[in-house]
Amino acid sequence: MSEPTAPSVPPTPPVPLSALLAREDLGLRQIAGPPAPDTVIHWAHTSEMADPYPYLLGGELLLTAGVHVPEAAGAGAYFEDYVSRIVAAGGAALGFGLAPVHDTVPRALVAACEAHGLPLLEVPPRTTFSGVARAVWQLMAQARLAELRRVTEAQQSLAAAASRPDPVPSVLRQLAQRLSAHALLYGPDGTVIASAGRAPVPGTQEALRKLTAVVRPDTGPADPPREAPASATDALGDTQLAAYALGGSSGFVLGVATRGREPADHTIASVAAVLLSLLTGEHQSGAGAARSSALVRLLLGAAPAEVAGLLGNGGRWLVVHARPENGTPDPVGAAALGAALGSPLIDLGRDVVRVLVPAGREPAAQPGWTLGVGTPAEPDGWPAADAQAARALARARATRAPLVRHGARPGLAELVPHADAAEHARALLAPLAAGPALTETLRTWLSLHGSWDRTAVALDVHRNTVRQRVTRCAALLDMDLDDPDVRMELWFALRDH
Repeated sequence: MSEPTAPSVPPTPPVPLSALLAREDLGLRQIAGPPAPDTVIHWAHTSEMADPYPYLLGGELLLTAGVHVPEAAGAGAYFEDYVSRIVAAGGAALGFGLAPVHDTVPRALVAACEAHGLPLLEVPPRTTFSGVARAVWQLMAQARLAELRRVTEAQQSLAAAASRPDPVPSVLRQLAQRLSAHALLYGPDGTVIASAGRAPVPGTQEALRKLTAVVRPDTGPADPPREAPASATDALGDTQLAAYALGGSSGFVLGVATRGREPADHTIASVAAVLLSLLTGEHQSGAGAARSSALVRLLLGAAPAEVAGLLGNGGRWLVVHARPENGTPDPVGAAALGAALGSPLIDLGRDVVRVLVPAGREPAAQPGWTLGVGTPAEPDGWPAADAQAARALARARATRAPLVRHGARPGLAELVPHADAAEHARALLAPLAAGPALTETLRTWLSLHGSWDRTAVALDVHRNTVRQRVTRCAALLDMDLDDPDVRMELWFALRDH
């Protein structure tokens, strides 16, 4: 078997060796190596191989009963080679069982572990290796639970800080407190906008400033834009440095300096980066203020056409209706959908998410969603575009298509003036005026070529309900809905209704 090129620590929560030694039920005793508080283990592994190197990933507590030890090992270099191979593979500690092969731990093994700085544990006869491994996993589970609790509490405190009147400084202060860190917010030009936390060691500010250049997009005129990573890390002595780009190409960067690095630190800092991205994005572009102004004016009686200019894009927008393939929409999913479609203008309904998208951006199908798209419209045409998107979504769900666009091809219907067609539609469909559900059922049923099952799916009703409604429509209209000419006339009327 090939040897690993370098030891790598498994992605599991570290367990202090001292916590394992504190378990009275195990009765473990350290007899060589550095103090237990300085050692962490990531899992337990049992092996009786004379050379365990190829089977170790790094960070293990290796357990052995010494079956592999030759009788003359005490007089030679066997244990020296054995321990050096464990250390080279990244093993964290060695546990030696006193039964059933050996009554005591060989002195040469103790000396080798002491010389190589490998913690050596004596495992009493009453303690099984499986019991030690189970204890390690129990301690790992406790460590993971503590880590998740720490992240959850940090998320809550950071979200609360973001809602304060001074959100950016508050988020930085809370982040610095949670990580015992020094946190800085850099502007697009590289200057420090705000900072919080304990004073950093000399040289930290300059090292962080250089690290922020790694994640800041290159927007120079001479070269094409450089693809920058979302985050970067470095170290300055015992100080751990991290930089997080905020808002993609906005140029704002979060810098964090900590003493040491805990497993949850990156997750907590990433949460702060997301919140600061939202805060700095609104601050930089002024789009949030413009949307707020538009909303206030609408509430105070302004017409949509009067406030459309505040939203940009020349007033032409697409209305998109979207529904998740499984379950009901939630705020997080709706926000992610809006970001994917390139618009923050989102309306989260009980079953459907509506998004107002700039007309210049052509919506694409989104994984996990079914979309219906209306035609580009000015403010006075937004209600009609909304109805188009709703019908397109119903058709997409019925046909199991990820996205359906409202069609606007010229055809026979364009030969009749719209006003005349609308008047004829009102007269023809007048018997159904008192039942909007009947009209919508008839429209959907005709669009799906008279399919009872697909119409039921599109309307979220039972197929028997569809049959009853269509039968009621036929009776009120006094028409034979099996006649293709009747269906065609009704379809044109419904389009203009």
